Formats: sequence, structure tokens, C-alpha cells
Amino acid sequence: MCKDNSFTALLVYVDDVILAGNYLKEFERIKLILNDAFKIKDLGQLKYFLGLEVAHSKAGITISQRKYCLDLLNDSGLLGSKPTSTLDTSIKLHNDNSTPLEDISSYKRLVGKLLYLNTTRPDITFSSQQLSQFMHSPTATHYKAACRVVRYLKQNPGRGIFFDRNSDLQLLGYSDADWVGCLDTRRSISGHCFFIGKSLISWRAKKQPTVSKSSSEAEYRALSSAVCEIQWLLYLLKDLNMLCTKIPALYCDNQSAIHIASNPVFHERTKHLDIDCHLVREKVQKGILKLLPISSSEQLADFLTKALPPPKFHYFISKLNMINIYHAAV
Repeated sequence: MCKDNSFTALLVYVDDVILAGNYLKEFERIKLILNDAFKIKDLGQLKYFLGLEVAHSKAGITISQRKYCLDLLNDSGLLGSKPTSTLDTSIKLHNDNSTPLEDISSYKRLVGKLLYLNTTRPDITFSSQQLSQFMHSPTATHYKAACRVVRYLKQNPGRGIFFDRNSDLQLLGYSDADWVGCLDTRRSISGHCFFIGKSLISWRAKKQPTVSKSSSEAEYRALSSAVCEIQWLLYLLKDLNMLCTKIPALYCDNQSAIHIASNPVFHERTKHLDIDCHLVREKVQKGILKLLPISSSEQLADFLTKALPPPKFHYFISKLNMINIYHAAV
């Protein structure tokens, strides 16, 4: 609801309601109306919601899932296991010939919980995406890889995303693809992440629906997906009564994909990318976003498309503005 310069939003999940906005008097009016109709309980400032722990400070807001993560460790029987500081990069998961897992339901539960942890843990998004492909017939190798992710979480169960109160109101995005990354289907893996200023707000890792004949095609399909996400985020910000002061920027490390987006001539190389070409090029030409080059060493979306060696993985994670407020100050 918008009125003059004030804005109020109600976020409802079953019988839980969050009030968000910039006019506290309106909050009180809405709470009185809700209480008259449903007899609500006012829990004050948001601290916990559906497993999400919210911590407020003068610098910003931190969202984590520490309790959910510790419950996961306990339920999986790995609470006493040795933590690890890295994810396993030595194995590329596929439909292997190792021993089939007898208790498939336990694997499904474990991976399902890992997927929900993606809400605040982008560092396990690629691993979760890989593990979720084998829900129908997991093997001992897949279960071992899932346990490795849980042991990685044990190293830092309280890590969460920090939203800086002083972030610039500009969307910055990173798009990448791992060409023919799936060993079973030879489909590529797309990944993108978006920031408002310094704060990470959206990320995704997904296998592409079709096989790409070249790395340029794979990168361009990833760009198309990222552009759709930018458009949705712009609509969402508009609904929240927030207008970006600067044109959104999308970074891509593939020069060929950037060239296709700016080249008005369709040729043999892009005729099978007709719709994607039109989509990306149209948004660029209308000034809805600008497409910028970036070196592969600085492409943050890289960690969403493939397993990276520890130094590179930790470097990218350090750029995501993730912190652990439960660590004792030194």
C-alpha cells in the first residue's frame, strides 16, 4: 500500500505476518485491524521467521539459519563429525556405478534441507543443485558428497548474508555458464547473482534446458536468464515503491556473448538463438540495463556453475558480503 511518500507491505505465510514499510503509525493501525479480526500476537521487531534468524544493527541487517543448520547436523547424525573448510572438488557428480543407496528417503530429506538452506547460503547453491539431480536413484558417492556439504556447514553454521543500510540503490548482476558441464546430458550449467549496491539479494544455479553447441551459446542462454531476473527485480522494486537511481549493470566474461547482444545482424552463428538474442538485445537497446565485460578471475557467478579450487572459491565467497555474527570478536 502506497500513500504519499509512505509505503507498507504485508508478507503473509499461513498465519504468520510480517509488516514492512517506512511509516510506523500505519503499522499500529494495521495491527489493530488484524487484532480485531483474528486476535494476533505482536512479537515486535522481526527476529525469527520460518527458520530465518534476523539480526539488526546500526550497520545493517544479517539473515542466517544457524538453528536450522544445527538441527540439520543433528538430524543427519553428523553433529560429531569433523568439520571441513572446503567443498569436495575432486569428484564431478554423475550417474555412476557405485553402490545404490538403500534408504533413498533419507537422501531426499537431506538434500531437501540443503535446498532450503540456500535461502541464506549461496556458497552451497551449486553443490545443492548437483545433488538434487539424483533424487530418483542416489548412490553411495552421492550420499558421501551430501555429507561433505553438511560437514562444510559445520565449519560455519552461523554464516549469513549481511544487508548494508548504506548500499547504493543500483542493481549489479553477474552471469556465467559452464559449457557442457553435466557429464550425463552434456547440458551447460547457468549461474547468476545480483546485488543492490554491496548487498547480495538473488542468486541461482540451474542446468540449461537444451544442449549448447558452443560456449558462446551457453553463455548467451545464461545471459538471457539473468536478463529475465533483472526485469523481475525491477518490477519488484517498483512494487515496493523503490526506484533504481542508476541503470542496472550485468557483467559477463564472454566477449562473444557481449558482441551478439550488441550486433543487430543475425547470422549463422545465432539463428538458433533467435528468441534469446531478441530478448537480451531489446533490453540493452531500450536502456533497461547495460552489459559490461569482466575478467574471468573477477566473475562472481563462476562459483555457481562449477566446483572451484579452495583459494578461488573462498575468494569469491569473500565478495558476497557474508558474515558470521556468532563468531567471538578477537
